[in-house]
Amino acid sequence: MAKLTILEFPDPRLRTKAAPVEAVDDQLRTLIDDMFETMYAAPGIGLAATQVDVHKRFLVTDVSSDKSDPHVLINPVIIEKDGIAVTEEGCLSVPGYYEEVERADHIRVRFLDRNGDEVEMEAEGLLAVCIQHEMDHLEGKLFVDYLSEAKRSRIRKRLERDRRHQAANVA
Repeated sequence: MAKLTILEFPDPRLRTKAAPVEAVDDQLRTLIDDMFETMYAAPGIGLAATQVDVHKRFLVTDVSSDKSDPHVLINPVIIEKDGIAVTEEGCLSVPGYYEEVERADHIRVRFLDRNGDEVEMEAEGLLAVCIQHEMDHLEGKLFVDYLSEAKRSRIRKRLERDRRHQAANVA
């Protein structure tokens, strides 16, 4: 397995709409394993392929505290949603920032699993929020898009400044 590089806002590649996965094969399963390793190491609870510069419709998530509940959703589609959850979200592509976002509290989602089998799953609470967050990435959308333009601009400028400082300290 390999740890992958996570793209960070405002990288324009994060705005790419992901294409459907055509085949669930060993190459995809290896990438899925690499994404889990990357997500756990970050540490995070969800990671969409778009975030590692792979523009295919799949994501990984594990909201358990002990890494015991991993999920792979390939070509996910939300077929039902209800309720409202306002939760503080963060994002591996927007490190260090957390803001409240409103999403559905309960979803039913259809997807292919790592074997290519079609599955339907109900999710609620944190798992439902995480899946919706990661599915946004597959559409080229980030959680900061739910914020005001002023907040988004402040976050962008601060992240760019932090990257310049990091580069200067490495040089």
